[in-house]
Amino acid sequence: MTQAPAGPLDLRVVVAEDSVLLREGIVRILGEAGCVVVDAVGDGPSLVAAVVEHRPDVAVVDVRMPPSFTDEGLRAAVEARRLVPGTAVLVLSQYVEQAYADELVASGEGGVGYLLKDRVARLDQLSDALVRVAAGGTVLDPEVVAQLFARRRASPVGSLSPREREVMSLIAEGRSNPAIAEILVLSDGAVEKHVGSIFTKLGLLPSTSDSRRVLAVLAWLRG
Repeated sequence: MTQAPAGPLDLRVVVAEDSVLLREGIVRILGEAGCVVVDAVGDGPSLVAAVVEHRPDVAVVDVRMPPSFTDEGLRAAVEARRLVPGTAVLVLSQYVEQAYADELVASGEGGVGYLLKDRVARLDQLSDALVRVAAGGTVLDPEVVAQLFARRRASPVGSLSPREREVMSLIAEGRSNPAIAEILVLSDGAVEKHVGSIFTKLGLLPSTSDSRRVLAVLAWLRG
């Protein structure tokens, strides 16, 4: 077990990464971000056991781990969430695994993220993703969104206007309405109107805003 000192984020984290060098590097970075790494493991079964034992705020997981180096980390994360409902999972991978959308996000519960390792350039990016995922949000790398969007065909998602697709893409990245307004240079009211239209077109009845955002992301990924 590898531990880092507590700090500003005050999050308890389990790390699953088969490469010793990468694993220790992630532990160090998380420590600098103020997390407490309660366990760091190198395979899927150990990840499940660590989550059950420690019940962390977030599990940071690589997708491809031994023995087959395909999707062991992903399947272990799904199993960990089944055994410990509500466990937040942040996937750090070199690859976009399309099964992620159906396997990990399909519950619609939120608390999931998918970032590409090569694109996490700053500590504050990782810290922000951890906080949002731990709070039940959904955080997707723009490249993940782009690759998943490329496989969409006829679906309710196809009825979204170009501007609504821009807004939906930013929602999938975990952006708040004010952040979307700033990025797209729109008023808060305009963003709220677009978000409302997206919910209507996707058939999402009025509910809590956060849950509809998670369901919209799920529809976006499946579309």
